[in-house]
Amino acid sequence: MTTQKSERLEIRSSDDVVRVRQLTRTLAIAAGLGLVDQTKIITAASELARNTLDYGGGGFVLAEQVEAVGRRGVRLTFEDRGPGIPDINAALKDGFTTGKGMGLGLGGAKRLSNEFSIHSTSGEGTKIMIARWK
Repeated sequence: MTTQKSERLEIRSSDDVVRVRQLTRTLAIAAGLGLVDQTKIITAASELARNTLDYGGGGFVLAEQVEAVGRRGVRLTFEDRGPGIPDINAALKDGFTTGKGMGLGLGGAKRLSNEFSIHSTSGEGTKIMIARWK
């Protein structure tokens, strides 16, 4: 896999969540994703950026336009140093929330992505990678 373009954005405020969406859109267009795929990756990015801010206390995203075996796409890696997710399987189920939301964020982001991985350690933080391919 080769990275065509990458940018790291801090996530410290609601304005940063907007910037994550804008950058994701720019990379998705550059990668040649169609409108439906653009919408899916932007929606997932928005959910994960908001979670990074609200539950992780802030962090960053590494946003990349990537190419692998003749296909192009966008890969986003969100990291925080928050409290971590004690039960990842429960957190991925629709309706699970530790806040006031509807509990669709993590599971929804997973469904909107072609690739999804999550690693979380209590007291150390969370790292989530998503990718959407053309």
